[in-house]
Amino acid sequence: MAQKNTATEFDAVIAHCRNLFIKKTKDYGTAWRILRPSSITDQIFIKAQRIRTLEEKKVSKVGEGVLPEYIGIINYCVMAMLQLELPAETPLELDPAEVESRYDEKINEVRELLFAKNHDYGEAWRDMRVSSITDLILMKILRVKQIEDNEGQTLVSEGIKANYQDMINYAVFALIKLGL
Repeated sequence: MAQKNTATEFDAVIAHCRNLFIKKTKDYGTAWRILRPSSITDQIFIKAQRIRTLEEKKVSKVGEGVLPEYIGIINYCVMAMLQLELPAETPLELDPAEVESRYDEKINEVRELLFAKNHDYGEAWRDMRVSSITDLILMKILRVKQIEDNEGQTLVSEGIKANYQDMINYAVFALIKLGL
């Protein structure tokens, strides 16, 4: 059996997601900038809920499987992190080169987090079921929704950005396990 290399696998999944994100930016511009962070969270919820439904029912009536949904989760989480950091006066339409640079910046932060946690957890995700990864993403979404409902305030918990970062990493794990 070939040795698994998380760095290489992560980079391959992200390259696929990034390519799609950049192409959509060129097609649509940054129309997603009109969305409030809570609306982006709801979009991520819809994608994760669809994955769970497909995992349980094993049939898709619209012909798309779970791979595009996990990719969507990754890209919507990047959008959410960008929305959280961009000042209110930032124009809705961003230059595609700036979007590309900001995307890479966010993903590099997520990648660093992945390897810090992966070191501590010993790549436990490799022994998890994809359905458990889906459930963890749904739990993180519900946490974000609660934090948003609390206007960003937490007593002892990590903030919204950390939850988006974790969702990206979980979605990457699922895509690796599913063979993207």
